[in-house]
Amino acid sequence: MGRPSPRLGVSDDAVSMRTQPGEHSHSVPLDGTLDADAPELDIDDLPPLYEEINAPGSSSSAPLLPSGAPPYINHPHNILPPGDWVNQYKRDEPTGTELYLDSRLDHDPKFLQKHIELWSKQPPRAFVRIHGTHKRRRDITDPQNGRRKNDSEQVTDFDLHIELTPYLYSDVVSQTSLMQLRTAENDEKVRRGTVLRKRAPGANRHIEVGLAEKPTLAEWCHRYCASHAGLKCLTLQRRVVGFDDKKIVQKLTDLVRATNYRGSLEISFPKKDEYVHVYNDCETNRWRMTRWIIWLCIFSLMFIFTWPYLFFRTKRFETVFADWHFSVTGADGQKKYVSISEDQWYNMWGRAIHRAVMEKRQCTLDQQDLLNSQEGQQETFGHPVVDGVVTFVRAGVNAMNAANRSLGWGYDEF
Repeated sequence: MGRPSPRLGVSDDAVSMRTQPGEHSHSVPLDGTLDADAPELDIDDLPPLYEEINAPGSSSSAPLLPSGAPPYINHPHNILPPGDWVNQYKRDEPTGTELYLDSRLDHDPKFLQKHIELWSKQPPRAFVRIHGTHKRRRDITDPQNGRRKNDSEQVTDFDLHIELTPYLYSDVVSQTSLMQLRTAENDEKVRRGTVLRKRAPGANRHIEVGLAEKPTLAEWCHRYCASHAGLKCLTLQRRVVGFDDKKIVQKLTDLVRATNYRGSLEISFPKKDEYVHVYNDCETNRWRMTRWIIWLCIFSLMFIFTWPYLFFRTKRFETVFADWHFSVTGADGQKKYVSISEDQWYNMWGRAIHRAVMEKRQCTLDQQDLLNSQEGQQETFGHPVVDGVVTFVRAGVNAMNAANRSLGWGYDEF
């Protein structure tokens, strides 16, 4: 992975003439706020996009695949012949949740286990989201009596996403990572072929009384296939573990507040491609995967009856996890990182995040943003008149950013 280090001697007061309306530039007052142990940055060794990681498995690189083919079909680790592909597949685009329905997954434990092991090789897409908002006052005229009244609306100041997926690999080319496919511990409260979460029989928190070892993946596959429930679902959850999100929250909060931002700041860690659900092959489960039936239930308010029915009728097996390690703790208590540490990640992205916040951007930051922030690039167009206008605009924007840092920005307006 990349080993970046902020270049504090380079000004980042550059304004891109390709930014969106309303964006601003800034000069980065990061001196003293970054960690001293920052690694060096190799410009040619920036973290890749997720699309580059998955390039061999993209449907665009395999035009002969049927439309709607599961994403694992062209995965580098896929060893399944076409006859073993799952018949019915659906993906929820906003969350990346995958739904599979095939009678072979219901009755053949080895077939099910083979697919779970392959699904686990797809990483979860974890993001750091930095979201700033403030409330703006607006006057509304009542159309009935003509009276004016005050109201408020929420305004987004910036909304940034930075993807963590590349840092789950120690070698992106060979896709080397620390992924552990495991099953639920006996003292974990999960759904074990039940409606509600519970621990294994005989387990009480961290005390196990007369319990054998936890069931293996093969055993859970056998239990799922042997279940006589009319509606059942087995879930694989892909998780990112070993990432100190509290440290990142504190560092990013200090970074944004250092710009004198006074609005509401939320730092979260959304995930995509986290869940894989296997439903048994029956008419009801086909209906729950049919889009027009879903919308019919919503608009007709039938979900008031269908949702409780499906909730209490479906027996769920949420006992399989694919843990993608950001770091592991050794026997000596020392953390060993797969690629970079949280401090190194912050040192890599701190300047780019600061710049994007001041420009009030709403986007996902990528390698180009990282490269621009490190290099302090200032665009020129090769024409003296145009370059003069650009210089004038930069000076004006820099002055506004300096005023914002002095007086504060993002206030709630009441």
